[in-house]
Amino acid sequence: MQIMLKIRISALLLIILGALIGWFVYSSEMNQESNYKFKLGLDLDGGTHLTYLADTSQIPSEDITGAMDSLRQTVERRINIFGVSEPIVQVEKAGFLADESSQNRLIVELPGITDVSEAIAMIGQTPLLEFKIMTSDPSVLVQLTATSTAEEVAAIEEQLYIPTGLTGAQLKRATVAFQQTTGAPIVSVEFNKEGTELLAQITKDNLGSIMPIFLDGAVISSPVIQDAIYGGTAQITGSFDINEAKSLVQNLNFGALPLPIELAETQSIGASLGIETLNKGINALVWGFSLIFIFLILFYRLPGLIATLALGMYLLIMLALFKFIPVTLTASGLTGFILSLGMAVDANVLIFERLKEELKEGSSVYEAIKESSKRAWTSIRDGNLSSLIAAAVLFWMSGTSLIKGFALVFGIGVLVSMFTAIVVSRTFLLALSSKKINSKLEVLFGGKLIKNNK
Repeated sequence: MQIMLKIRISALLLIILGALIGWFVYSSEMNQESNYKFKLGLDLDGGTHLTYLADTSQIPSEDITGAMDSLRQTVERRINIFGVSEPIVQVEKAGFLADESSQNRLIVELPGITDVSEAIAMIGQTPLLEFKIMTSDPSVLVQLTATSTAEEVAAIEEQLYIPTGLTGAQLKRATVAFQQTTGAPIVSVEFNKEGTELLAQITKDNLGSIMPIFLDGAVISSPVIQDAIYGGTAQITGSFDINEAKSLVQNLNFGALPLPIELAETQSIGASLGIETLNKGINALVWGFSLIFIFLILFYRLPGLIATLALGMYLLIMLALFKFIPVTLTASGLTGFILSLGMAVDANVLIFERLKEELKEGSSVYEAIKESSKRAWTSIRDGNLSSLIAAAVLFWMSGTSLIKGFALVFGIGVLVSMFTAIVVSRTFLLALSSKKINSKLEVLFGGKLIKNNK
């Protein structure tokens, strides 16, 4: 009796947990200020998808990763200037078996931007690296007030930062070095002949001044000119750590002259088409759940009803995970979700079929449930393991976000389905069972009815 009480309390706690998860999914979606709303891909929400191929033929292989990361940061910085809501800029490698030349791709997704020409124009301009001098005229800063408009602030900034003519075009290379006395990281920059002459004149005329370094109009460093620099090599010192120094070197080396990129693919999805695709996916999910519900009830009666409840918890857990991870839902990801819904029933079917066999042999419902779960575990484990391997191979070897999204959602679904089948369904079944032989209870669980059909 003590064991049954614990099982029924556990079942009650699972029901409460499911209700709390359901409340979170609903409330977070209804709250317009929530940070846990579903993230929809362009094919469901509308926008523009651009694929660029980067030419890394002139870069040493050990620098390609850094170059691509700097290219990503530069493009993302440029897009953010235009105020695009939640843009996605990512480096995407081609499949595991693809040739090396096709592995460096930049994927740009712009939600809400359906004009392809506008999207291309946003990132088509060459980012600019500039070295300027900050004016020491106090009257410039006096003009800045709390009520200054954006246009007035921009005009003041033009007066505050004086162009020097020194840009990334004259930069030869940047490297990380260390101070001999303190061991602190510093950034060493080397200019070409034109840059060397220009730097010497600038530093000679502006000793003690601040020389901000701008990338795409944003300040990335503000070193102070301490000495006139005649050799074309300067050092940027500051209170940054090794990672910050490396990041600055990447921006200097690759920010001004990003890798040559070629637009390889464009895709524009209208908002209305995205909504239509989303609605069709939701309808497919509802129909799939309904048909599975009917199948389970007709073939397995009470266990089928319990499996449906567990399947409902599976849906809630998956939706909550989509919000927490977060997973960007695309049409392919939605397909993987619907497919995993059917896969989630497999473990229950294996347990229920084994349960019928145990009841035929005269076991009580309680013992039959425990034994059927134990004997079905090996098949459940192997079946789900093979599905996980397939999802992992798809995710690892695929070069497209389309297939990666499908594999990720499918893989998560397989893991969650094992939990709901082994823990949730089994707990609910045991909570409704009895250790005593009960013919009426056996009918509900499918055992006695089968005996009578002999």
